[in-house]
Amino acid sequence: MWLSIAAAVLTIVLKATAAWVTGSVGFLSDAIESGINLIAAAVGLWALKLSAKPADANHHFGHARAEYFSAQVEGSLILLASVAIMVTAVDRLIHPVPVEQLGIGLAFSVVATAINGAVGVVLIRAGKKYRSTTLDADGHHLLTDVWTTVGVIVGMALVWLTGWQPLDPIVALVVGANIMFTGYKLLKGAILGLLSESLPKEENQIVHAYLDEYGAANGVKFTSVRTTAAGRERMVNLVMQVPGDWTVAHAHDHADEVEVGVAEALGGAETIVHVEPLGHPTRTGPMSV
Repeated sequence: MWLSIAAAVLTIVLKATAAWVTGSVGFLSDAIESGINLIAAAVGLWALKLSAKPADANHHFGHARAEYFSAQVEGSLILLASVAIMVTAVDRLIHPVPVEQLGIGLAFSVVATAINGAVGVVLIRAGKKYRSTTLDADGHHLLTDVWTTVGVIVGMALVWLTGWQPLDPIVALVVGANIMFTGYKLLKGAILGLLSESLPKEENQIVHAYLDEYGAANGVKFTSVRTTAAGRERMVNLVMQVPGDWTVAHAHDHADEVEVGVAEALGGAETIVHVEPLGHPTRTGPMSV
């Protein structure tokens, strides 16, 4: 996250300079998005530190959901930025202002794009490796910023070549719409996470496949399988029905094996196994995959 913050500061300086030198609302919209990146990176750093804290007396399941708060803040800021950009662009369409020294502005933007692209790829890879919602969201945000800047560069290059000034605010409107869609997706993901949405279908299928194989090999049955995630943490809750003549110790040994097996299948998961005798009615239905 410190890498993200450093990249955000540097790109803000580059893009703000491009906007100031040229007077372009397109470059200005790009600089505003980078400002949002900086705020989001700071919030993300706080969320990562908080989510890494272990469980305590008041938070028995840890603090992993703090990452969803970070994603919500970032999504909300992106939406606000998109509205500000689009309002500014409409005003510039109504009251045109000529852009100047586009060559210098384009040079600054190209450098900023290269920086954001490199950092974005690094953050996304780290997000997948550590299953971090915050790192993944911040990395995708930076890559969105890259495509946004590429669009601005193309638009400003066309203004430079053709001299058609209205293209500047039109580019800014497109940038604003693109940023708005990104903010919507981030907010949606954060809200679904806070609502304890089930794990993705592919991960549910992995869990189900392991349980089917284990059940067939050991004469047990699994029901009421439920899954969810809290930030980077995967959680699985299930009922294991065992033969009625098993001892508590024997059933417990199998429950331990299942907990370890599910965690290994998912690459890490907190699994809770409730043991019942075969044929015992359960209170909840099975997982859908």
